[in-house]
Amino acid sequence: MRILVVEDEKKVARFIQQGLEDEHYTVDVAFDGEEGLRASEAGGYDLLIFDVMMPKMNGLDLTRAYRRNGGVSPILMLTAKISTDDKVAGLDSGADDYLTKPFAFAELLARVRSLLRRGTIEKATVLTAADLELDTVTHKARRGGREIELTAKEYALLEFFLRNKDRTLSRTIISEHIWEYHFDTGTNLIDVFVNHLRNKVDSGYPLKLLHTVRGVGYILREG
Repeated sequence: MRILVVEDEKKVARFIQQGLEDEHYTVDVAFDGEEGLRASEAGGYDLLIFDVMMPKMNGLDLTRAYRRNGGVSPILMLTAKISTDDKVAGLDSGADDYLTKPFAFAELLARVRSLLRRGTIEKATVLTAADLELDTVTHKARRGGREIELTAKEYALLEFFLRNKDRTLSRTIISEHIWEYHFDTGTNLIDVFVNHLRNKVDSGYPLKLLHTVRGVGYILREG
């Protein structure tokens, strides 16, 4: 799952980003409303978290612009304002939920899970390929009934492969979806992570799922 956090307080933004990444989400950050709008329209995010008070474009206007341009992903609004009128304004602008600062991260996480469930009603919560299963709610991976321990990046990578089963993914596409920067052709970072994941997913099983497409990238397929 990919999440965009738009928050001008950098310490708060990094705190949210780190906490969500620890829970195996892929998180990008923008620090003002205009940057957030550009990112939200280009990124294909499953969830958006917008602060209300931001430079260049506040969270209410950002939400309206995103919805006006056809954006449908759920939005969680963050604000220090606590009045009912402020909450109503946020929800009326197109937000799906509202969380008042300061907040406990456990509550933020619960709201994130709830919104992602709402926003993915038509998506499978358990992704499969042959005897490999990935539960996107519990973040547990199993093959042949045996649990596979994954790091946060490995989990994000496996989810991306499973959501794009039978599709060849270039190193550039993988980098843009899993990491926060465009692919540097001078590094073998993607290959290293894919090899780590392949060792966990395929080692010891006769049917190999992760395959290299020479000169292009990788594909997950059942045989």
